[in-house]
Amino acid sequence: MKKLFGTVAATALIGMAAPAMAEDCGTVTMAEMNWASAGAIANIDKLILENGYGCTVELVTGDTMPTFTSMNEKGQPDIAPELWINAVREPLDKAVAEGTLIIGGEILNEGGVEGFWVPTYIAEEHDIFTVEDALARPELFPGAEDESKGAWFTCPTGWNCRITTGNQFRAYDAEEKGFELVDSGSAAGLDGSLARAYERGDGWLGYYWAPTAILGKYDMTLLDFGVPHDKEEWDSCTVIESCADPKPNAWVKSEVFTVVTPAFAEKAGVAMDYVKGRTWDNRTAGKVLAWMQDNQATNEDGAYYFLENHEDVWSKWVSPEVAEKVKAAL
Repeated sequence: MKKLFGTVAATALIGMAAPAMAEDCGTVTMAEMNWASAGAIANIDKLILENGYGCTVELVTGDTMPTFTSMNEKGQPDIAPELWINAVREPLDKAVAEGTLIIGGEILNEGGVEGFWVPTYIAEEHDIFTVEDALARPELFPGAEDESKGAWFTCPTGWNCRITTGNQFRAYDAEEKGFELVDSGSAAGLDGSLARAYERGDGWLGYYWAPTAILGKYDMTLLDFGVPHDKEEWDSCTVIESCADPKPNAWVKSEVFTVVTPAFAEKAGVAMDYVKGRTWDNRTAGKVLAWMQDNQATNEDGAYYFLENHEDVWSKWVSPEVAEKVKAAL
């Protein structure tokens, strides 16, 4: 079957199989990655593909590099529903060019985002929308050991963002502007500092990323860095712990796509159109993750919650006929 490739995201390619009956979809293996948003979307896909398109979906445990390598070398699993492609860009481009893998839709349409955040109520009340805006108001961000200083929360030891945040703290001369870099101690400590501040109506400034449960629960504003992403500076200094003279630098958006094998594209028929077209934003994903966290829910629970409560989102991914089949199965 002839594959048609077009340009996607400047460097990636989309593959599209010729139309086939939904009943031809057959058995599909799908990676259930080991982080929350990817686990949720894998189970959402499973429910929609099985109930809407007649596929039989088998979920297999996955992670970025092992899943990519297995798909590229062995053709299994058939689908990686949420692959953060910045981590595998060069080998993925090569695999797509050689026809061993196909890029589907951009599952996170805002990409994965990292940076420094403040509560939206602080941003709007005090016009805090850039890093420099925040640094001009240390009194709005309590939590430092020295109560005369503002707190800038960093990542736990062992996380790459700890190095980056420390370098950015120095790059923006935050200490001279009245701030203290506060060690969160652990992932739970970082979450707890944000949650406590928000529930008290206090200010909070620190590193976080999306989509995540906590940003689905709390309305936070990502601060503008005031500079574009400088890849050369990033690679040579921003992420290097020993860098002597870091410069302000913005995180690059992580592109997050679905990747499939040619075998799936050939057998899936109209189900391939679904895989290419479905997408959600970080706020929606975050709301699902927050519900899962609050209810100690499984990925499958989260999928049912999404389908039952966000029909306005997923019904746009499918035809009216498929949507009715999915709703009837809930």
